[in-house]
Amino acid sequence: MPIGTARMTNLGLANSELHVAGDLDRHPRVRALAANPHGTALLFPGEDAIEPWALPGGPPTTLVVIDGTWTQARKMLARSACLQRLPRVAFTPPQPGRYRIRREPAAHCLATVEAVVQVLGRLEDDRGRFLPLLRAFEQMVEQHLPYKTTRPNPYFHAPRRRIPERERLGAMLVKERRRLVLVHAEANAHPRSARLPGDPELLQLVAERYDSGERFEAMLAPRRPLAPSVPSHLELPPTRFAGGETVGAARARFASFLQVGDRLCSWGRFTLDLLAAEGIATSDPINLRDVAARALGRSPGGPERAAADLAGAAPGRPPWTAGRAGRRLAALATIVDSITAPVTGPAS
Repeated sequence: MPIGTARMTNLGLANSELHVAGDLDRHPRVRALAANPHGTALLFPGEDAIEPWALPGGPPTTLVVIDGTWTQARKMLARSACLQRLPRVAFTPPQPGRYRIRREPAAHCLATVEAVVQVLGRLEDDRGRFLPLLRAFEQMVEQHLPYKTTRPNPYFHAPRRRIPERERLGAMLVKERRRLVLVHAEANAHPRSARLPGDPELLQLVAERYDSGERFEAMLAPRRPLAPSVPSHLELPPTRFAGGETVGAARARFASFLQVGDRLCSWGRFTLDLLAAEGIATSDPINLRDVAARALGRSPGGPERAAADLAGAAPGRPPWTAGRAGRRLAALATIVDSITAPVTGPAS
C-alpha cells in the first residue's frame, strides 16, 4: 500500500527486517523464528496476549509484527501455524492512534509504526528515542489529508463480480482436465436376508480418461455365488458374467491404465469404496455427485437425471459399453462436459 507504514518502520530501525510472503509458513525466516521461539514474541492483540514486559522469561529480544489491514492481519495469523506458536504480546496505548486518513476498527488499534514506537519506547525505557519515526508518520498523514478531502473514499474498489458456482466448478475441472478419469463400478451384492458371509465384491469396472477418451473395462469372475438380482440391476445378460478375469489381473490392468497424478471422478463413494476393498488405492478423487449438486444448487438425483438437467437441450454422451455401467459412465462424461462448457449467456 502507498500509505503502509511497515516500510517506514523498517527504514527507521537499523536492526529491523521486512519480509513479504504469500505463505508465511514457507518463509525460512518465519520458520526459523517459530522453531526457536525463546526471546521472540508476536505483537498482536487477543485474549491470550500479555504485556511484553510481563513475559515469564523476561522482555522479548525479537518482536514480530504483522502489517496489513486488520482483516488481512487476522487472516495471516489464522493461516500461519508458525506465528501461532510464538508467545503473543499486546499493550493498551495511552491514547488513540493518529492515522486520520484511515479508519481503525477500535481506539486501541494503531498503525504499525505507532505500535512499534510505543512498545519499543517502553521496552527500552527510552520513549523519546523513537519519536522521530512518529514525526515522520504524522507528516505523511498531514500530506495525505488534502487528498482525503478531495477524494472522500480513495480506497474504494468496485465490488468484484461474484463468480457463479457452476462457472467456478467448471474452471476447476478445466484446470484438472488432463488428470480426470471417469470411473464406475458395479458389485455382486446379496441382500442381507440371504445371510451369505462376506461383503459386496467388485464385479464390473469401467473407466474413461476424459481428455483423451482412452477406455478401460473389466468383468471379474464372481468369488461368491452370483446374486439373482445382478443381471437385472446391471442390465446385462447372465452370459456376460461367465469367464470373468481374476481380481489380481483386473487390478494390474487398471494400475497400468492409470497415470501418476490421475484424479478419479465417481458418483458418490460407492465405486471408490469397492475399489479400496479390492486394494486399489485412490488419491484425491472428485465426487461428481457433490459437484453436480453444487452446480445445480439442489439435490441432483441420479447421475442420468443430473446429466440431463445440466446439459439442457445439448445432447448427452452416448454409452460406449452395454449395461448400466456404460449408461452411468456416459452420464458422468455429460456432467463434466456441461459444467466445463463456456458460459454463453447471462449467469443465472
